[in-house]
Amino acid sequence: MENRESTARQYALADYARSLGWPSERVLVIDEDQGQSGATAENRSGFQRLLGEVTMDHVGLVLGLEMSRLARSSKDWHHLLELCAIFSTLLADQDGVYDAGDPNDRLLLGLKGTMSEVELHTMRNRLRRGALNKAQRGELFHGVPFGYVILASGEVAFDPDEQAQHVVRLVFEKFDEIGSIYSLFHWLVRHEINLPIRAQKGRNKGELQWRRPSLATLCQMLHHPIYAGAYAYGRRPRDPKAKYAASAKRRQRWKPKEEWLVLIKDRLPAYITWQRYESNLARLKANRRGAENAGAPSRGMALLSGVVACGNCGKRLKVAYPSRHSPHYTCVRHLLEAKEQSCYGLKSAEIDQLVTQQVLLALEPASLELSTKAVEDIEKERDSLHTHWKQKLKRARYDVELAERRYRAVDPENRLVAASLEKGWEDALRTERQLEDEYDRFMRQSPPQLTTDERARIQSLARDIPALWHQAATTNADRKVIIRCLIDRVDVHVKCDSEHVDATIHWKGGYVSQHEFIRPVATYAQLRDFESLMGRIVELREYGYVASEIAKILNREGFSPPKRRGGFTSPVVYQLLKRRNMIGRERSHDKLLGENEWWVADLARKLQMSADKLRDWSRRGWVHARQTPIQNYWIIWADHEELKRLCNLLTQSRRGINAYNAENTTPKPRRCGSPSPKNAHHR
Repeated sequence: MENRESTARQYALADYARSLGWPSERVLVIDEDQGQSGATAENRSGFQRLLGEVTMDHVGLVLGLEMSRLARSSKDWHHLLELCAIFSTLLADQDGVYDAGDPNDRLLLGLKGTMSEVELHTMRNRLRRGALNKAQRGELFHGVPFGYVILASGEVAFDPDEQAQHVVRLVFEKFDEIGSIYSLFHWLVRHEINLPIRAQKGRNKGELQWRRPSLATLCQMLHHPIYAGAYAYGRRPRDPKAKYAASAKRRQRWKPKEEWLVLIKDRLPAYITWQRYESNLARLKANRRGAENAGAPSRGMALLSGVVACGNCGKRLKVAYPSRHSPHYTCVRHLLEAKEQSCYGLKSAEIDQLVTQQVLLALEPASLELSTKAVEDIEKERDSLHTHWKQKLKRARYDVELAERRYRAVDPENRLVAASLEKGWEDALRTERQLEDEYDRFMRQSPPQLTTDERARIQSLARDIPALWHQAATTNADRKVIIRCLIDRVDVHVKCDSEHVDATIHWKGGYVSQHEFIRPVATYAQLRDFESLMGRIVELREYGYVASEIAKILNREGFSPPKRRGGFTSPVVYQLLKRRNMIGRERSHDKLLGENEWWVADLARKLQMSADKLRDWSRRGWVHARQTPIQNYWIIWADHEELKRLCNLLTQSRRGINAYNAENTTPKPRRCGSPSPKNAHHR
C-alpha cells in the first residue's frame, strides 16, 4: 500500500510489450495474485489463469520483473516451464528472454527457481525467529481469551467490564465446587449465566457480546494457562499435514506442557493461581474414565464404580447391570488376557452397604462443622448469583439510557432515522422489563439471605448425615462424590467357593481398614460352611425335629441359604434332607408329584444344570411343566427318553447361541394315562 514502485514497474511491463510490437488488444495483464505469497499455487487464481492461457495456446510471451517470482515452489515453477516448452511460449524479465525448450535456458530458469525457493525459506525463517524472540519475552499475542483484552500499548489486562470479570471468577469457583465440565455447563445454563465474548473480527470487532456457554469454550478456558497468569507459546503449532488429512480432527492436537516452546509464569494478570490451574487439569484428567482413572461420578446405582478393585489381580472392577436395579461388579481380566477365569465379581448391594456404613461413621464427628459450612456455601452461592443479576440489570439500564440519548440527539423531523432509534429504545425498555420480572421471580425463589427456618433446616439435615444420605433428593452421583472424597480404593477378595468376602478400604491420608461381609451365592456348594450347615441339619433331625422346626432353629442360629432371600423354609429344609436321605415318613410335598414328575430343583440336580435355565425351558414350552395351584411350585414331567433329550439339549445349549435343533426343543407327546394331581396348572 505504501511502497508502490515495484507495483508501478510491473504494470509498466504492458507498455514494454507494446513497444516490442504486440498490439494493445493482445496484451493481457493478470494481477489477481497481488499481495499473495508464491509459496504455492493453491488459492492463486491469477497463476491458474496464466496456466490456462498457456495451455490454450493464447500466449507468445510471459513478462515479469523476475521470472522466478511467478512461483516460489519448484513444483509449480517446473510445471509452468513444461507447459511453456510444449506450447513454445517465451518468458522474459529484466535480465533477458528465455526459451523453456532450450536446454541452456531451461537450466538457467531451473536455477533461478531453486534460488527463489531458498530465498522464500530464508525470509520465512527470519520471520519465525523474530516471532519466537518476541514470544520468549512474553510479548507476542495473536489474541486473548474472554476475560482479557489487549491494550493499545500491546499489553494484556483484565477485561475492563466488571461483570465480565465476575463471570470468569464465578466459573472457576463453581468448577472447584462441582468438579465436572458437564455439571458446570448445566449449572451455567440453568442459571442463565452467559459468557463475555469480545468479537475478534467483523464490524463489531472488540465489542462485548454475551453468548450462551458451550462445553468446548469451558474446556478451553480451564486448559488455558493465561488465567493462571502464565504466558505460553507453541501450545498448538501448525501441522503441515493437517490440510491433507481426511478429517479435521488432526488440527485439534495440543502439545503437552513439557513441549511448549515458551512458558513464563507470573507474566500476566491472573484470575487463579498456578497451583489451582494444575489442580484443575488433574481433576479434568481424572474425570476421563480409563484403566487408571475412575472417571466422573455417574448416576448409576453402583456407588463404588471406578473405586472398587479386584483383590486378586488388582484390576478395576467393571459395573454391569443384569437388571435395571441390580448392579454387579465384574472382573474382566480373563476376557482381556484370554485366560481361565480366576477372579470373580459380586453384587453391589452388600459391598455398597458396607462402605456406606463406614463413610457415615467417618463423617459423624464432623457433622457440626459440615452444617456450618453448608450454610456458608449456600449463602455464598446466592450472593454470587444476586451480584450477577444486579450487573445484568445495570447493563440493561445503561442500554436503555444510551438508546434514549441517541433518540433525543437526532432531529425528530428526520423520521427515517428517528423511527429506527425509537424502535431500538423500545426494544431496550422491553428487555429491561423482562429482566426485572425474571429477577423478581429469582428473588422469590432464592432470597439473598437465608431465613431462620431455612437455616435451621439446613443445619438439622447436615447434622443428621445418615438421614441426608438416604433422602430422595440426594442423588447417586452426590453419594459417589462423598465416597471419593474419603476413599481412594476398595479391594474385594472374592472366592468362588465361599460367601465370605474380605474387603480392604484405602482411605484418603493412608489409613487402611479391613472388613468382612457375606455375599449371596448361587448354590449351596459355594457356601464356605456348607458342611457344618448339613451337619447341624442332620443333628437336629436325629433329635427328632421336623423340617419347619429345623428351619426356625437355623434362622435363629444365623445360618442362611445361598441367595439369602428370607432365610430357611420347610421346602428348603426338605431339599437338604433329601441329600442325606433323611425324609422318612414326614409329610412332604412329594405327594403332589405324579408318575415321572420331578421338582425343578431335583431334575436340575439330576441333569447337573441350573434350575433357572430349566424354568426358562418350561416357559418356552420345551418341556412338559405345570405349577401347583397354591404354592406355585414348578413340576416337570420327564421319563427316561425325555431325560436323554434334555441331556442333548443341555449339551447344545451355550451362551449367546439361539439356533437350537428342533428335535431337541420339541418334547415328546405325554401319554394320556399319566396321572396328574387335580387343580394343577398345566403348560
